[in-house]
Amino acid sequence: MNGRETIQSAGNGGSPSAPVRGILSDAIAYWEPRRIPYNLVLAAVVSAWVILTWPHFRPAPRAQAALFLLISATMANICYCAAYFADIPMQYSLYQNMWRRWRWGLWLLGMLLAVAIANYWIADEVYPFVG
Repeated sequence: MNGRETIQSAGNGGSPSAPVRGILSDAIAYWEPRRIPYNLVLAAVVSAWVILTWPHFRPAPRAQAALFLLISATMANICYCAAYFADIPMQYSLYQNMWRRWRWGLWLLGMLLAVAIANYWIADEVYPFVG
């Protein structure tokens, strides 16, 4: 079987090749369990803001605050998916083994960026307009 037949069979509704399936499975197995701590850390940031500045947030309308939290959590999780855009190409590269050992660094940098964005958003966009 030559390369042309392989491409044609995959392009005609055939199942993805084993390497593609393996890389996608590895990416999902790595990133999805880490989504939980990511969400917990961001929830802790929001909770800390509300608890530490409670008198300021007391007059916030509950429905509006709940909608804002829902939209913000959804956007944070969409941003989390950006890790796949870095991870999957790196797994196809010659540096696949090194990448798998060091991709926790991408998670850590992404987590720190998310915390910084959450703090900025609350301090600059939410806090001044509540109360």
